[in-house]
Amino acid sequence: MIVSITIVRYRHLFIPFAFFAMALHRLPLALNQKCSFWKLLGCGKNGTFDLNPDWQQWGLLAVWDTKEDFDQFYIHSFIAWWWKIFTQEQWTILCEPLASHGKWNGKQPFDKSEANKNYTGTIAVLTRATIRINKLKQFWSNVPSVAHIMAKAPGYITSVGIGEAPFFLQSTFSVWKDADSVKAFAYESAEHKEVIRKTREGNWYSEELFARFKPVASMGALLGKDPLEGIL
Repeated sequence: MIVSITIVRYRHLFIPFAFFAMALHRLPLALNQKCSFWKLLGCGKNGTFDLNPDWQQWGLLAVWDTKEDFDQFYIHSFIAWWWKIFTQEQWTILCEPLASHGKWNGKQPFDKSEANKNYTGTIAVLTRATIRINKLKQFWSNVPSVAHIMAKAPGYITSVGIGEAPFFLQSTFSVWKDADSVKAFAYESAEHKEVIRKTREGNWYSEELFARFKPVASMGALLGKDPLEGIL
């Protein structure tokens, strides 16, 4: 199994085509039998859960049977052609699942690989949540403090805020030096520990998923550079 996350930046003039793509691209993805799970995503401006959308930046998360299946999509598909015409940048990271807890729209999309059970290198992390409508105020009032410390945390490399819908379907995809760096941020940071406590006690989420991945390839550029250049 290969998980691809592609982040594209549309040319400013072509922002309307980005909105159109969110509807149009559903059909070829639904018909692609080599893709077992996919989500078309918007992006925030600040690299994590974000109320401020970046109208130029959009994403696609997809799960493929093999690397060859992704290659066929990336080279020959209608969506790849669309990106080539209307976007100014594309960045793709390919990953193999290491562990996953929770569900996404009622599904568990990621199967961990036993071949990677002793892996200790660079880690990618996906956190995804469906926020209860009556908990939106509490959730968003706590986001800025965590977003601020994550970017400064030891071992942090890069992140992008992604989501299926504004306000209540939110995800963060981040890349870290190793698993210890992730654990230190998640459980030793006072701010993050407090948010985790509030999340559990307040039952903020109706659905959530936490997954870790082994990054295996990075290609293209985001904001002028490959965020993982020299790391993989």
